[in-house]
Amino acid sequence: MKKLGILAGLAGVALTAILAASTAGSADDSKLEELKAQGFARVAIANEPPYTAVAADGKVSGAAPDVAREIFKRLGVNDIVASISEYGAMIPGLQAGRFDVVTAGLFMKPERCAAVAYSEPVLCDAEAMLVKKGNPKGFKSYEDVAKDATATIGAPGGGTEEKLALTAGVPRDRVIVVPDGQSGLKMLQDGRIDAYSLPVLSINDLVKKANDPNLEVVAPVVGAPVYCDGAAFKKGDEALRDAYDVELAKLKESGEFAKIIEPYGFSAAAAMSTSRDKLCSAK
Repeated sequence: MKKLGILAGLAGVALTAILAASTAGSADDSKLEELKAQGFARVAIANEPPYTAVAADGKVSGAAPDVAREIFKRLGVNDIVASISEYGAMIPGLQAGRFDVVTAGLFMKPERCAAVAYSEPVLCDAEAMLVKKGNPKGFKSYEDVAKDATATIGAPGGGTEEKLALTAGVPRDRVIVVPDGQSGLKMLQDGRIDAYSLPVLSINDLVKKANDPNLEVVAPVVGAPVYCDGAAFKKGDEALRDAYDVELAKLKESGEFAKIIEPYGFSAAAAMSTSRDKLCSAK
C-alpha cells in the first residue's frame, strides 16, 4: 500500500503541473470545440488485443480505446469512432487529418515524438518477476537477485530479461535459461528457481491461466526499461493533448485508470512510474 500511496502522490504532482500548464497556456482550443460539436472523436486503432480489439459486431474495445472513450466523455465528446489502421499508416493518417487521435499501442520513440504530440503514458509493457506469494526474498530489481548469493532467476534464452539480469550482475550460473512460460511457472512452483522474469503482459497472462494463489507478481521491475504508448495527437493540437492529459492524470490519481486497464493485463503502476519526457528522450 505504501508503494501505491507514493504513486498516487506522484500522479497528484503531475496533475498539478499539467493543470498549471493548461491554465498558463495560450494554445488554440478550437479542436476540442470542434470535436464537441461533432459529437465524437475519430481514433486510429490496430486490431491487436489487449491494446485494441474489434468485435464481430463492430464494437470497439481494448484498453486503449476504453481509456480514450472515458477521457473524451469527460471532455464533453460523447463517443469515439474507430478505424483500423496499419501501424505504419497511423502517423501519416493523423498528419493528413484522417484521424483526430491514435490510440493503438503506438509506443513512444524519439522519432515518433518528433512527429506527433503524445499524451502522458497510457499503456506500458515493463519487465516483471513471478515469485512465490509474499515475495520471500524481497526482490524488486535484478540487482536484488544479484546481491543474494543463493538466488536464481529464470528467463528466456537470449531475451531482454536474460540480458538485464546479467547486466545487473547476476552470475551466469544463476541465470537459468527457460524455454517457455509453462516451464518457468513449473520451475518456480517446484522451487527450482526463485523468480521467473518476463514482460508484465506475459507474466499476467501466465498467472491468470495458472490460477495459483501461491504466486505473486513483482511489476514493474525497478530500474528495468518501461515501454509505453500514449494517445498521439497531430502537431498543432497540443491544446487538445493538454486537455486530454489533465483528465488522464485525474483518472490515474483516482484509481479509475487502474480499473480500466488492469483487467486487460496492463499495469497502472508501470504507466505511473515514467513520463512522456523520459520516454521521448530515451536513447
